[in-house]
Amino acid sequence: MNHTKTYTLDEATKKMESYCAYQERCHKEVMEKLKGMNMIPVAIDQIMGHLIQENYLNEERFAKAFARGKFSIKKWGANRIVRELKFRDISLYNIKSALAEIQNEDYLKTFDELAKKRLSQITEKNPFKKKKKLADYLLYRGWESHLVYEKANELIK
Repeated sequence: MNHTKTYTLDEATKKMESYCAYQERCHKEVMEKLKGMNMIPVAIDQIMGHLIQENYLNEERFAKAFARGKFSIKKWGANRIVRELKFRDISLYNIKSALAEIQNEDYLKTFDELAKKRLSQITEKNPFKKKKKLADYLLYRGWESHLVYEKANELIK
């Protein structure tokens, strides 16, 4: 006996409206959610169309909210934000418009604070190893390599 719940088009639409209203979603997330609800392709297309038309789903708005959030809360650099947005199949146009949300001075200020905070947590005595630990951490978070190496050399003599 198969116990997977089935949804009418209306039920699925309502469920997706609240899913999208709760927080910004990208098309890929919503598609996967609908597939997980065992909706047929024609129903998925109809629901997606409705969500976009009624502005529950907006990739540019998603990309901007994602970039702002990951930058301000997780302190991610541009490379990491771009990589994560590409992974979610966000267009290059929307990625560019999302990155434009972050002011350059905030970007550099956050980078500087993050680097100094991380440096204060590194107990390594050897300056080369210390630089590498700092650089690896910042690169992993998606900060541009020229910024990272400049900062490491500036902070560790």
